[in-house]
Amino acid sequence: MIHGYPARAGVAPGESLVLHISTDAARFRVLFYRWGERLLLVHETSWLAGKYALPQSAADDWQWPPYEFKIPHHWPSAVYIAHLEESGGGGIDLANKSASALFIVSGKRRSKLLYKIPLATYHAYNCTGGGCFYINPPRSQDPAGAKLSLHRPGGGIGGETWGALDYYDMSSPRQTFAHWDARFIRWLLRNGYSPEFCTDFDIHADRDLCNRYRLLLSVGHDEYWSEPARDRVEDFVSKGGNVAFFGANLCWWRIHVVDDGTAIVCHQGGPHGAFDHWWPQTGAARPEDALTGVSYRNGGGWWDGPRHTEGFIVQDPEHWVFAGTGLSHGNSFGSNTSPPLVGYECDGAPLESFDGTAGLAVLSSNAHLTGTPSGFRVLAASLLDGDWQERPPREMYPAGAGIHAATMGIFARNGTVFTAGTTDWAQVLENAQDPHVDKITRNVINRLLDK
Repeated sequence: MIHGYPARAGVAPGESLVLHISTDAARFRVLFYRWGERLLLVHETSWLAGKYALPQSAADDWQWPPYEFKIPHHWPSAVYIAHLEESGGGGIDLANKSASALFIVSGKRRSKLLYKIPLATYHAYNCTGGGCFYINPPRSQDPAGAKLSLHRPGGGIGGETWGALDYYDMSSPRQTFAHWDARFIRWLLRNGYSPEFCTDFDIHADRDLCNRYRLLLSVGHDEYWSEPARDRVEDFVSKGGNVAFFGANLCWWRIHVVDDGTAIVCHQGGPHGAFDHWWPQTGAARPEDALTGVSYRNGGGWWDGPRHTEGFIVQDPEHWVFAGTGLSHGNSFGSNTSPPLVGYECDGAPLESFDGTAGLAVLSSNAHLTGTPSGFRVLAASLLDGDWQERPPREMYPAGAGIHAATMGIFARNGTVFTAGTTDWAQVLENAQDPHVDKITRNVINRLLDK
């Protein structure tokens, strides 16, 4: 038995990484891997004396024995996995559930591209310690809500994850690094991009972090955002920075970072079932649409089993996003991939109509009332019907009751914001199943990097 977690998941070259580790073995060692095309072993420690400590609840700082490791100055910015190995231990894979801890090494601004790791969302679904935001949530009184510690195993790798396995890919749980982020990063590196990395907590703590880059990437399922992190990203865009969201169910819940940055609280009770949704905050509403252009309120989810979709229907083929694709108005893409490009969760814009026969989606004239930015352009859309489930229910949010459709779109507010409107873009992209997906991704990244 060996488990561990980092004191802080984001470190700079030359700083010390502190890992808190518990083992019942007399000795262990740490093997450090960098994620790229594959897991690349970059360092292994000597054998260290093992110490055992008891697990705690999901809300507690576990206070396990600390081990300090200096990060070499020459290590590039990347996602790293610290694999904890007892004598005679087995090998590592990204879906390893117990003996690994994820951390990132920050960059030195040698790239214009910053990739955001959604650590808060990883932890929201991390059940290590007997609970998470979705099952047995530990309660917090001040601030009110459910509280989860970042100082426990898990958070992308190395913990127990809540939720159904992906029907199309059971090799890794959703809400972990392996499922979406690892795939997109591998595609970036294969195609000559050189991203630098941060976690959402790094953006939360450093108001200038995003401003050192040209383009911020968020991929897969980036659901939980603190107010300071959102402020920093919106400020980045207002100053001319660009953001590309290749994901969905984005910025759905607001979190409060507490205990000197070692825990998060989210209030998922209250009126309409949610105090900490962004959109219904009485007197201080900040609909997520204002950040991303779209919302899960106008989208939906399909969590289990095979799902059915017609793919994305092109609405604006003359836009530079579609340059070189050969796609015309009404053409579909992503309809025959595995997984289907649309889903498992989708964000949408409020639509006035969607003529399936003509393939024409019309943005509501009242879209601005729900937070949709001025000048938002619908690039492509996919009607969500049949067994798609809407969140929240129609009766709870009448303004989103008319049409639910995954919406790919774009808007400018000094800087430019692109949204794909679907979580599973990374899986289709990495598997090279649809050349249109590959070309659109390149167009977005190259244009927003000013390449």
